[in-house]
Amino acid sequence: MSLHEQRDRASSFGADPERYDRARPSYPAELVEHLLDLVDDGARPVRVLDVGCGTGIASRAFLAAGAEVLGVEPDPRMAAVARRSGVEGEVAGFEDWDPAGRTFDLLVAGQAWHWVDPELGPRRAADALRPGGVLAPFWNQGIHAVPPAEEFDRIYAELGPERGDGSAHFGGRLRDVTVHLPGIAATGAFGPAEVVTFSWERSYTRDEWLDQLPSHSNHRLMDEADLRRLLDAVGELIDRAGGSTTTVYDCVALIARRT
Repeated sequence: MSLHEQRDRASSFGADPERYDRARPSYPAELVEHLLDLVDDGARPVRVLDVGCGTGIASRAFLAAGAEVLGVEPDPRMAAVARRSGVEGEVAGFEDWDPAGRTFDLLVAGQAWHWVDPELGPRRAADALRPGGVLAPFWNQGIHAVPPAEEFDRIYAELGPERGDGSAHFGGRLRDVTVHLPGIAATGAFGPAEVVTFSWERSYTRDEWLDQLPSHSNHRLMDEADLRRLLDAVGELIDRAGGSTTTVYDCVALIARRT
């Protein structure tokens, strides 16, 4: 079963939306500036549609940069947190969402496009974008630098969720975002897509890192006792490294312009 069909995982985030909003990282300012520059004509604020906006983490970054943002989020619990933070949103799965004649300059999806139907999603994106508008889903890809990724990998090999399922594993594994390119190309509505990467890093305390892990779907669905053993082992590793961990992120964006 492909990842977008695993609705139990897709809906797991809303069980604790405050943790998700608190613990998940945002996105580099360079990414936001680059995407807005692609569509900004200087005449009015850029109109951004944030698909799978969750609690509004990406939406707030674009709002802070001066864009007008509308979020679309299937989970009302996540959308409620986004609204409280000032993000205008509509509750719907993107595949079923009605743009009601509205068009946008930029369609983004922060850490969310893999939950969208890979065939229908790009077609709906084409419908929502003005000619010349840009589709730009993006993902933070994290690799541990301190302690080394290999030490986290050893823990995950023994205690972590099943590997190879296309979701988060913290160590040396990255998502292949190019799997989304064929669906975009098949619409015939976009020019050639490009992959652009923005690198950044963040240090986490032990508690901050352990707070983030259960916000990921494959961690959330672990048995509670198994998750506790994993968190204890990761916490002990970070303690031995001095109480903090540094993650080097590549924020990878797929960018395609509406013809």
